[in-house]
Amino acid sequence: MKRNRSVVLAVVVSTFFVGFGGGVVFPILPNLGSILGISPFLVGVILSANRFTRIVANAPAGSLVDRVGTRGPLIAGLFVEAVATLGYVVAIGSSAPESWFVAARVVWGVGSAVVFATAYTIAADVSDGDSRGTSMGVVRGGITLGFPAGLVLGGVVSDLYSVSTAFVVAAGFALVASAVAYAMVPETHVSGRRTAVRPWELDTTPSTLAVGLVNFGLFFAYLGALFATLVLFVEAKGIGIWGYGPQAMSGLLMAITVLSAAGFMLGGGKLSDLHGTRLPTLFAFLGVSFVGFLALAFVDSLLPLVLACVCIGAGQGGSSGPLMALLADLTPDERMGRAMGTNNVLGDFGGGLGPVVTLPLVEHAGFAPIYAACAVVPLVAGAVLLGSLYTETVDG
Repeated sequence: MKRNRSVVLAVVVSTFFVGFGGGVVFPILPNLGSILGISPFLVGVILSANRFTRIVANAPAGSLVDRVGTRGPLIAGLFVEAVATLGYVVAIGSSAPESWFVAARVVWGVGSAVVFATAYTIAADVSDGDSRGTSMGVVRGGITLGFPAGLVLGGVVSDLYSVSTAFVVAAGFALVASAVAYAMVPETHVSGRRTAVRPWELDTTPSTLAVGLVNFGLFFAYLGALFATLVLFVEAKGIGIWGYGPQAMSGLLMAITVLSAAGFMLGGGKLSDLHGTRLPTLFAFLGVSFVGFLALAFVDSLLPLVLACVCIGAGQGGSSGPLMALLADLTPDERMGRAMGTNNVLGDFGGGLGPVVTLPLVEHAGFAPIYAACAVVPLVAGAVLLGSLYTETVDG
């Protein structure tokens, strides 16, 4: 048990540092329209390029885990993310910044696909049904906790110094992450035989697809819509504090949201372990997400906005541990890598579709109807999951 906890801690530490690179871009990239003079649609493409890349890369990443294990791919994936973050520095000074940003986001997508597939598989490998929700919540929380630090870093450092400085600092932290993984993370996926699977193979069992659909809804609303539009929302409403501009202000708000999510990730997973069932906890937190987005559609001052962000983060985080643990509960060990890859494909499709859909629509329809629609999406996906599990139980 002690070794299992140290393995989970090692994954948390390494993914925490690489999370800086993921978070630093969000207060900056949505404002690239004014910085570089490019269209909202192209900004959406840049923001979503990593997620669309992961739609292609997640399945091979999951298959790679089932073939060769977790340690090597995790270290390599973290290093690739560091290289991608350095690509942002090149983009700012380039004569063709749009192309460089898209290329860097694509490379980041490849690295993060491998990191996510390995990190969640490690958590599943070293836990059982009584501790799986907690382990999944801790690992997902570790991946997430670096993100708010990066959000604040990206917004504040870019305001006080420069955009390039923020990207250089983030790249340095990503390199630290790969070094930590090399020193601390052992191999865990060491079953007696390696399953020879095609690199593009997905796990298409109904339970995996249903869990993935919930992941799609959560990522579409949270990372896809909210994070892509929050800097524009803050600017349009004139909300600020301490003299910070929209980039820094949105970075602070996103950090609050992610800190709330990280805190409730552990709580949601632990609660599902204590109850011995995942669905009640999962649906309770989906309801919290619904309340947060519905409130966001009507706020026009700082305090209600902060409370809405806390609710959205709590809903996202609290549902994550039970959702990932449910997937692990339903999946045999030899298919775990592919199941995690499939779940990530659907989540990234939602997260990638969010900015492309919502950024242009916000200009025409306003923020309120977009956020109200985002409140409903995870609930619909949760209803589909419940129906799928009920059908499997009855047929079984």
